[in-house]
Amino acid sequence: MPDPKDPSRIVTTTTTTTFSMAKDMARSICQRFLEARFIESADGKLQPIYTMKGSVWQLTPKGISILDRFCSRNGIQQKQVAELIGSSLPQLVSLERDGQSDKLLTDRGTIEVIFRRFIGAHGLNVKTSVSAADSDSLNDYKDGLTGVKMAAERKINGRTFKDTFTGKAATDWLMDCSTTVDRRETIEIASLFVEYELMESVQQDRAHMAQNPGHNLFQPTKHAIYQVTAKGRDLLNGAASRGRPSESEGTSASKAVGIARDSNTQRLDKILNDPALRLLFRENLRETHCEENLSFYIDVDEFVRQCRQATRAATKNPNNAASLDGIKEIMAQAYGIYNAFLAPGSPCELNIDHQLRNNLATRMTKAVGQDVTMIDTLHEVTALFEDAQNAVFKLMASDSVPKFLRSPKYEQTLKNYDFDAITPATHTPGRVPERSQSRSNRK
Repeated sequence: MPDPKDPSRIVTTTTTTTFSMAKDMARSICQRFLEARFIESADGKLQPIYTMKGSVWQLTPKGISILDRFCSRNGIQQKQVAELIGSSLPQLVSLERDGQSDKLLTDRGTIEVIFRRFIGAHGLNVKTSVSAADSDSLNDYKDGLTGVKMAAERKINGRTFKDTFTGKAATDWLMDCSTTVDRRETIEIASLFVEYELMESVQQDRAHMAQNPGHNLFQPTKHAIYQVTAKGRDLLNGAASRGRPSESEGTSASKAVGIARDSNTQRLDKILNDPALRLLFRENLRETHCEENLSFYIDVDEFVRQCRQATRAATKNPNNAASLDGIKEIMAQAYGIYNAFLAPGSPCELNIDHQLRNNLATRMTKAVGQDVTMIDTLHEVTALFEDAQNAVFKLMASDSVPKFLRSPKYEQTLKNYDFDAITPATHTPGRVPERSQSRSNRK
């Protein structure tokens, strides 16, 4: 944090947090780590139950990737962590979640993006034997780009089917190669693969269906067999319909008063309003080492929304202790965003104007009252955050969007979105279009 007496100096405070918990609680948490595929048995064998004695555990490639993101976000730079992470990390599919319910966003576009990676970024992952395709090996998906294991040929009821995979293989891939944390989430995604006719059942596991009536579309077992449909192959080959509209077409994304409505601004609008495009855009930003821009933009969106709710409640009931507690929580969020992205030397420091950075440092190092005056402070902080958000939006539109659209990696997928048809919007001089108005000016 900047020194309150001299903002040019940085004051570093180190906080050590320790946890104390009962053995049963510790065992339960480790079991959740195991189920989320953050840890695995060091002997390379599948171990579904966490045991405290007689076993040695290690981080999975997915667990290492999650640890790397946590350390990057929080500025943790320990030698032992760096040695553990190494130079190569799996390319997990980073799934977005609802800010209120924490449920996965599973719009059709996002499901199609996941399916492309599920089948294989570099082609089908076909094994010559059924036993190899159905094995429980823990080392199949280390890079995050290898597709689900398929059997070249599989005989079922006297018929031979090509390129088939089990329901268990599907859920294993989704657990290993995406940010899912629960098997139920993988079943939800795989069921949508079937619902959207991207894959189909060759053999159902009727015994499992009898015990789990909700699993009619997809069964996560070795006895349930699936194959990619013609529609799924068309999606992989880029034969899907072009010009698919964004999921939230017409909602506001670029918000700052004064942002010119050029074509890249509108393209970024389209990306930010479509969960599937956001997923790919974030992946591209991570590869170009500027993911913090999108993270900050989305975090500020959520902060502003929660801030409005809290200040509205506190204004209606200024003497209500619960309302003031809500304001304090929002203020704590503001400091969290500032310390992560905006403070000098922060772990995800953004490239913003020097004067704006100084204004933020001055405001954030001022004393904050413990009464209704916090509402005025929050209004000031929100205005500065939105200024920084607008600066980041301009940077992403001018620099990151062109790079994303030119990337060969996403060329096939982006053909489904009619970016070429976007042209600079025209509007009456002196009048700001509705979609570029600041949220702070709209209720």
